[in-house]
Amino acid sequence: MRILSGIQPSGTLHMGNYFGMMKRMVDYQEQNELFCFIVNYHALTSVFEGDKLRQGTFNAACDFLALGLDPDKSVFWVQSDVPEVTELTWLLSNVTGMGLLERGHSYKDKTAKGIPANHGLFAYPVLMAADILLYGGERVPVGKDQKQHLEMARDIAIRFNNIYGETFVVPEPDIAGDVATVPGTDGQKMSKSYGNTIEIFADEKTLKDKIMKLKTDSIPVDEPKPVEGNVLYDLYALFLDDAGKEALKERFLTPGLRYGDVKKEIFATILEYFAPYRDERARLAKDRQFVVETMQKGAMKARQAASFYIDKARRNVGLDYWNR
Repeated sequence: MRILSGIQPSGTLHMGNYFGMMKRMVDYQEQNELFCFIVNYHALTSVFEGDKLRQGTFNAACDFLALGLDPDKSVFWVQSDVPEVTELTWLLSNVTGMGLLERGHSYKDKTAKGIPANHGLFAYPVLMAADILLYGGERVPVGKDQKQHLEMARDIAIRFNNIYGETFVVPEPDIAGDVATVPGTDGQKMSKSYGNTIEIFADEKTLKDKIMKLKTDSIPVDEPKPVEGNVLYDLYALFLDDAGKEALKERFLTPGLRYGDVKKEIFATILEYFAPYRDERARLAKDRQFVVETMQKGAMKARQAASFYIDKARRNVGLDYWNR
């Protein structure tokens, strides 16, 4: 099974990125053909400073490698190192209806929140489709918020195949139901766009400050606390097995629980969970040459895989004008 997904380097990677996609990708590499990449073209829809994007791309590579992504067991690269993806985006753009893009929930949500509208943001699903179809991705781990984009990629692939003949694999979404939405510090979905993130490798002081400021209700200590929609329960549960979740649920439903105590536990749990990865993250940050060479080697493997699909697409649309 070819598993494929990517992540934006538009800001420091956070718990939502980790549980929504990164952890699953690291797990998948053991028994699947894993394609994982840093989508820096997509980041251009929100990052308008070259130095920021450059450093964000490097940081994302360090994060992934430190968290266990093995470039020998997977294909790991930076999106812009494979120029074929922009060519395929144009080919796909010509079979993508305006109505399909106009129905995009993500575009509407982001512009409604004040994010400036531009063509890149509007046509984001076409580039995402190219990212997937260029490598024959069969299953795509995505967060619940990206489900519609994956459905668009399927629609685009099917339409292209119907017009030009069988060309692309039609991908299937892979959404982990128990971590479909990771809550941010304000209770909304954790997102760099909303400024409500808890970073994976935040220093101890920053992490503690963010956890202690998590938004909670004002229910008295001597009353049961809600579980559904409770940011403290949802965050804590990410680090627990089924038995641990049940025990936590019982604590919330039993009068006497103090939110302040739970916040301290969450802080200690997060600190301990990521402790084994911190030293490796620090080492990689100091070895830029190794990280860059690793990503470039990954790009070479990615381009080899991409050549099969882009060559077929070129032939099917008639760009090989010399061939009769």
